[in-house]
Amino acid sequence: MIPVRVVVAGGGVIGLLTAVECVRAGASVELVDQAAIPAPLATSNDRYRVVRALHRGDAEMTLAAARARQEWAELERLVGARFYLRTGVLTVMPEAAVTDSLGMLAAAGETGREIPSAALPECYPQLRVAAGSAAVFEPEAGAVLAGEALTALAAWLRSRPGVTLRDGQRVVYVSESGTVRLADGSAVEADGIVIAAGPWSRDLLPATAAGDLVLYRQTMLAYAPAPAWPGLPAVLGLGPGHDAWLMPPAAGTPARLSAASACRAVPAMTDRAAPPRWRDHLTGRFAGLLAGFDPGRVTGAADGYYLCDPAGLGPRLAALGDGAVWAYAACGGLSFKIAPLMARALADRAMGRPPRATGLESRIPGLSKPWPSSIRKRDEAART
Repeated sequence: MIPVRVVVAGGGVIGLLTAVECVRAGASVELVDQAAIPAPLATSNDRYRVVRALHRGDAEMTLAAARARQEWAELERLVGARFYLRTGVLTVMPEAAVTDSLGMLAAAGETGREIPSAALPECYPQLRVAAGSAAVFEPEAGAVLAGEALTALAAWLRSRPGVTLRDGQRVVYVSESGTVRLADGSAVEADGIVIAAGPWSRDLLPATAAGDLVLYRQTMLAYAPAPAWPGLPAVLGLGPGHDAWLMPPAAGTPARLSAASACRAVPAMTDRAAPPRWRDHLTGRFAGLLAGFDPGRVTGAADGYYLCDPAGLGPRLAALGDGAVWAYAACGGLSFKIAPLMARALADRAMGRPPRATGLESRIPGLSKPWPSSIRKRDEAART
């Protein structure tokens, strides 16, 4: 039987994982990116990303994130590489929120441990937290070495029969009927197409699918603490608004510091150099959040971009035409952690299969829409 042909545009985490899911389901896959594969400028091609279950006050998201965390561990076994570090994740919150948070983790099958307000300074002397703050520690959570994970996924795809990786070829147009046109004038036909080009996705989508998406730019600091914060896990929920976070040094990388307050809407992608005002903003914030913070140990600052759908969690799934083309039209700020779930959803749709549940159907626009049963129906005789 002739395999389903799928073209994936985008060599970041969503594109790579979608290609992996399609290959595992028996499809013939072409993965295309304007740069190398994995894409060096992809939002997901980073030093490391926090992967955890707990989302305070959100049981549905906690359950889905727990599934995604487990999927990241399974992916290590699939591709035969190590990139998931179980460093634990600490979420700071008002003391009154701890009981509900532990209950959500338990319902999701995850382990959590309370760090009472009185114990926080002793357990984590590096942190300055507001009076009345406690924390929940997730021992199984941690960080994915993002660049290493993407490299391992690309290597796995290269080793599979029926897979073509086309790097350095920019997609300029995607037809709703199943044609991908490249900048060199060539075209690729497919049964299913997935657009997963991150912040570049708007360039390939009709205005009806991309017009209300918001492009965000966020500044992050690189920091070399001395001493190097022994035993400190990734920390979320710092500051009065619980919007600042840090990732400690890991696998030879410096610490990374940022906050939602350093994220702003912008009209277009330009450079990735952090403007001095935003570097100074974060330096000022963390001076009040970390004991012994030394601005002189900020070793760099850089900006990243992502598209966001303001109507949901941030990501959006869109079907173009009769369902031959599916676009992960916006990634939002949480896309990396749920990438295994979203890639499975995209692969199912691109291959014309009834989609498996992700647990995020009520939260991500487009994910709950009925599966078009007419997608690429073929006479089986034509496939044999």
